[in-house]
Amino acid sequence: NKLEAKLKNPIGSIHFTFHSFVYNLPITLRASQQSSLDIITLTMASFKPLLFLFLSSLLLHASLAEIICEDLPKDVCAFSIATSGKRCWLETSVKKDGYECRTSEVVVASLADYIESDECVRACGVDRTSTGFSSDSLLEPQFTAKLCSPACYQYCPNIVDLYFNLAAGEGVLLADLCEAQRTDPRRTLMELLSSGAAPGPVSSESGSLFGVTPASAPL
Repeated sequence: NKLEAKLKNPIGSIHFTFHSFVYNLPITLRASQQSSLDIITLTMASFKPLLFLFLSSLLLHASLAEIICEDLPKDVCAFSIATSGKRCWLETSVKKDGYECRTSEVVVASLADYIESDECVRACGVDRTSTGFSSDSLLEPQFTAKLCSPACYQYCPNIVDLYFNLAAGEGVLLADLCEAQRTDPRRTLMELLSSGAAPGPVSSESGSLFGVTPASAPL
């Protein structure tokens, strides 16, 4: 019988089984490949509506992400930059809660749609409730020390650029003010100006970190 034949010739039985496997292998692979293709086709078809919704949400988000200064709350107004590239500033107002966010005429050439981070506000020692743009804070050694610190000066270009231009409006390069602060922490902007160490007023062609016209910020 068959069992006795297999026992008498086990090698032949193995040979027959191997050939049967090899013969049926291409058919099995083709069936597996076809099944995989069918699954991929069905998967892609099912993802089309999801892809459409995803792209639509991106477009909607982009349209809603436009920053208009007048729409910003007071706690994020200062140091923000509108979609137009103009800086936002906080003004006192009889409306609402005593403050109003407005669009200034100070244009930042290479930055828009930007709201300053809380990390940079803390690192640079600025105040989100400050109104307008003023260089008065540059007269305070404590503020200058934070503004010139590596955490602010190297990682918060938006705030540094603003005060670069405010200092330029006073006829001082911010880099010189920071250098003076490092060598003599008690030295202020007024002392730097009175010593004659500061250069003359910086022209608009001198440039800035982001291309804002120096001295264009209303003081």
